[in-house]
Formats: sequence, structure tokens, C-alpha cells
Amino acid sequence: MGFSVAPELQFFIFGLFISMYLITVFGNLLIILAISSDSHLHTPMYFFLSNLSFVDICFTSTTIPKMLVNIQTENKVITYACCISQMYFFLLFAGLDNYILTVMAYDRFLAICHPLKYTVIMNPRLCGLLVLVSWIISVLHSLLQSSMVLQLSFCIDLEVPHFFCEIKQLVELACSDTFLNNMVMCFGAGLLGGGPLAGILYSYSKIVSSICGISSAHGKYKAFSTCASHLSVVSLFYCTSLGVYLSSSASHSSHSSATASLMYTVVTPMLNPLIYSLRNKDIKRALKRF
Repeated sequence: MGFSVAPELQFFIFGLFISMYLITVFGNLLIILAISSDSHLHTPMYFFLSNLSFVDICFTSTTIPKMLVNIQTENKVITYACCISQMYFFLLFAGLDNYILTVMAYDRFLAICHPLKYTVIMNPRLCGLLVLVSWIISVLHSLLQSSMVLQLSFCIDLEVPHFFCEIKQLVELACSDTFLNNMVMCFGAGLLGGGPLAGILYSYSKIVSSICGISSAHGKYKAFSTCASHLSVVSLFYCTSLGVYLSSSASHSSHSSATASLMYTVVTPMLNPLIYSLRNKDIKRALKRF
């Protein structure tokens, strides 16, 4: 159904979202190209950042292009197969976003709390393994959720009150019993949200205690500056996601839920490259060279 705005505003909505989508794609693509072209940035931290940028491009590409086509053609139809596919890839890349942010927190924890062991522990093999495990968990979780939705019965014509096929909305529209689906969704929320968030909070609690133990003010600033960008991205992603959950639970309005979802599905991936490029001297230097 998209957004229930006046017809004369559809052109403005189209222009706004295509601009945000292009900024997201080209901003994250620039980060990837800058990191790959600069040998000084071939380190674990920037390896994970390039993976995060790739995932952010894919994350927004699962929802925004279809919405733009719907606005342009004034046709909001999506087939059942496309809807399930969109839901699958959305869950996949949302999960990857969570896990890569967690891996980046672990990387900063090792760099600040165990600097002498950092290069030994965070070797290329472990970096690749952490990203691979993140992909495997996300793929399996998406397959589980999608296969559970495939077991449900639906009416022939449905109106999804969202701008993409969001799993919660689809389950609520099913004609069959959804108890098992709700249980699996609760499990998925813990797997994708609770586990990674607990890991991030633990890592940063150790980081803060280590920074407090540094005697010089310059040393404290230098240690904190290495994780400031990541902390900003984590705060933005989780605060907007939590805001969506709280707003939709409080208002019970599908329209408000769709509007709030824009924050972590569109705005956050768009701001990530800006945060890293503005707060990171190495990235700015690599971008100038590129």
C-alpha cells in the first residue's frame, strides 16, 4: 500500500526516495572502492566496514526500487513469489547488518583491550571466518522464517499496509493459525536483536573500562576516536529499530509503523558512509586519493 499521501505529493515522494537511494548506493560504493584501492586500509576494521557498506547497499535495494516502481507506474501490485522473496532478502540483510556491527564491536574490543595480541588474534583467516559465520546464520534464519510463512494460507487478494513485504504484517494477514509463526518470530528477534546487542554492549563495557584506565587525556581521546564512528552507527541503527518497535506497539497503526521503518531501512544505511567519512581521517584521505 505504500504511504497514504495525496496524489499530488507522489512526485515529491518519488524524488525524495530516489535521491536517498542513490546517495546510499554511491556513498557506500565509494567507501568500498576507497578501502580496496588503499593498501593502508587493508586491516580488519576496514575489511568489516567494506562488508557493512556492501550489506547496506543490498539492504536498501530489497525495498526501495520496488517502491519507486510502484509510485512511478501507480500500480501497487506485488506477486506472492516476489513478496516472499523480498521478505527473505530483507531478513537476510537485516541480520547481516546486526552481525557485522557485532563483529566490528569485537574487533574494537580486541584493538583497545588487547592491543599486543590484536594482530595475532584478528588475522585474515579469523576475519573471513567471522563474516562467513554471519552469512550462514543470516541465511539459515531467513530460510526458516520464509519457510514458516510459506506454510500459511492467504486470501487471493491482500492489502499489505506497508511499503514492503514485512514478515509481521504478512503473518497478521494469514487466514490460518499463526501461533508457531509468532513463536519463531520471537526466536528470530532474540537471535537477530538480543544476541548481537548483548555482544555489543559487553564489548563496549570492556572498552569503556579500559579507556578509563588510561592515564593521559590524549591517550583516552585516541582510544575513543578509533571506535566513535562505529558507536555512532550502532546507536543510530538500534535506536531507530527500537523506535519502530515501540511506536508500532504503542499506536497499533500500520501506517505509523511503515513511516517509522524508514529510519532503519533507508535513513540509517544512507548516513553510515557519511558518519565514517566525516569522522575518520584515514577514510577521508583514501577518498581524496581515489
